[in-house]
Amino acid sequence: MLPEDLMLLFIDEDDGRVLMDTTSIHNALAGAVLLELVNAGRVAFEPDGKKLAVVDPAPLPNEFLQESLSRLNKPMKPQRAVERLRTHVRDNVMAQLEGRGVLSVEKTKMLGIFPTKSYVIQDRRAISDVRDAVGDVAFGHRAPDERTGALISLLYAVNARAKEISAANWTGAAVQKAMEAVQVAVMAAVVASTAVAAGGGSS
Repeated sequence: MLPEDLMLLFIDEDDGRVLMDTTSIHNALAGAVLLELVNAGRVAFEPDGKKLAVVDPAPLPNEFLQESLSRLNKPMKPQRAVERLRTHVRDNVMAQLEGRGVLSVEKTKMLGIFPTKSYVIQDRRAISDVRDAVGDVAFGHRAPDERTGALISLLYAVNARAKEISAANWTGAAVQKAMEAVQVAVMAAVVASTAVAAGGGSS
């Protein structure tokens, strides 16, 4: 799924370190989940184009996506949807990757005191395939398809240098509108989360 592919781009395949700050990761992954639901035909804009709403509530075979869909219990603006979907999103995506055998999650302690997690890549092919696909598009070796275009747009939303590709016409009009809205929502959520953190609060 899109959130899994995105998370693999945030992980150093050699030592398992996460290469992006937590706030950006959570918001970007939430945006990826929202796009996955849009692409699955479960969520779409209302006729006025302002709010996203569930248009197909039928149960999803994936428990993670089903739980995510249940959080969108009323029409809401894209930024609010991203905020709703980001709770525990990283842990849930990691559980998906662990279930697929792509990586394993190990609990450790930083400085021997603070609980933390490290990630051990078990399937290097999975992570290299995603990186190669995105790299080929980023370096102009091929045009973006819907999946790589979405990944690159989400990377750009958290300042990962993909502006030109994110603006390209690589998908249909309805999905493109959702992608642009999610991209703006992720950017806004990152800014809002940073402001709250700077003020001593939490998201």
